[in-house]
Formats: sequence, structure tokens, C-alpha cells
Amino acid sequence: MDRDDQLRLYGLLADQLKVAHDRVRALQVPEGVRMALTRKLLVITAAAKHDLAEAARRLEQLNADLDEGRFPGGV
Repeated sequence: MDRDDQLRLYGLLADQLKVAHDRVRALQVPEGVRMALTRKLLVITAAAKHDLAEAARRLEQLNADLDEGRFPGGV
């Protein structure tokens, strides 16, 4: 993968992370749940610096959990 392709993938993941942050911010959940979800997003962001594919996989799983209403703490 050349540098331009990798930068494009980082850009796509960054856009998806922004959307995920917006989703978490809009949830009607207790503040502790929101904080846990925000921490997960920060971990994904940090992971992207070292393993873009793993970060994308984690974000996909988090989005699936949000879609299904699965939140930390069982809310």
C-alpha cells in the first residue's frame, strides 16, 4: 500500500470516528456509559496510529454494538 492510499484510509477512519463521536454524544444514556463509550473511541483513535486495520475492526464492532443497543454496563 503506498503512502497516498494509507493517508486516504486514515482520512476515512477519521471521518468514521467523528460520526461515532457524534452518535455517542447524542445518546440518551447515563454519563458513566457515555464516558465508557468515549474512552473506547479514544482507544480506537490511539490504535489507529499503530494498526489501522485493527482500529477499523474495533470501530466497526463499536458501531455494531451501538446499532444493537449494547452499551457498557448493560444499559
